[in-house]
Amino acid sequence: MTTQSNAIPGSTQESQVLAPTVIPATRILYWSVRRELWENRSVYLAPLGVAAIFLIGFLISLFRLPEKMRGASALTPMQLHELIERPYTYAALLIMGSGFVVALFYCLDALHGERHDRSVLFWKSLPVSDLTTVLSKATIPMVIIPLLSFAITVATQWLMLMFSTLVLLGNGQSVSLLWMHVPLFQMSLMLLYHLLAGHGLWYAPIYAWVLMVSAWARRATFLWAALPLVAIGFLEKVAFNTAHFGAFLGGRVGPGAEDMPYTVDSISMAPLALHTVLRFLSSPGLWIGLMFAAAFLAVAVRLRHNRGPV
Repeated sequence: MTTQSNAIPGSTQESQVLAPTVIPATRILYWSVRRELWENRSVYLAPLGVAAIFLIGFLISLFRLPEKMRGASALTPMQLHELIERPYTYAALLIMGSGFVVALFYCLDALHGERHDRSVLFWKSLPVSDLTTVLSKATIPMVIIPLLSFAITVATQWLMLMFSTLVLLGNGQSVSLLWMHVPLFQMSLMLLYHLLAGHGLWYAPIYAWVLMVSAWARRATFLWAALPLVAIGFLEKVAFNTAHFGAFLGGRVGPGAEDMPYTVDSISMAPLALHTVLRFLSSPGLWIGLMFAAAFLAVAVRLRHNRGPV
């Protein structure tokens, strides 16, 4: 009687050990950023909604555009330029402002929300480091939202110009004056610089501070983010009767500081000069702010590693 062997073919050969696949850190960061966009649709829906509402109001105002252009001859060149360009500046301001507000509220909930709904336990079980997670969340307000605001603003301004052109042509008027005072390519370059330098780099310590508070606070993240700053300003006023800290914060958020990459006038899309960019990139305020941002993010990484669900 012959016995049938149950041995698996090749079992006597040396087994091959498969090395685990190493996923590049940049790819993990890329998919982490995409996850943030999937989970936070307000990042792009809110600026789109603001742009849509503004565009509806602009379309209604176009009924008065032919009359305004007929009376343009009575205006000085400066007044005419301001009259034509003003709606495009307002569109940019509103969309950028909505992007800034969305970025702040996103940062308030970015690290606190995952601890509140206990999803942090699931995400920590994945091979994604705390550093990558915090960097992906910081990328949203510092890079993604400015770029989204830029794209939405440019699209809105192009639609405004196209509708204005159609209205003027439909009334038998020339559009050369309109196109001469609305140089969209130049405006887009200035807008891109404004958003990346101002809303990205200049506001980086603000976003990083709020992310750090979001990683630490158990509840009421907005109060914990705002009250320490108010307390420091109040303490300085009582102790020294000065307001340097408040002026510092005001210069960081609003126009007025010398190191700011823009002013209210430059938002009207004045020509972008190389020396303006170089002056901003070499300003002490920018690099001091980036150092504070790096420190706040480092603390946020440590806090996310140590603190559990709330």
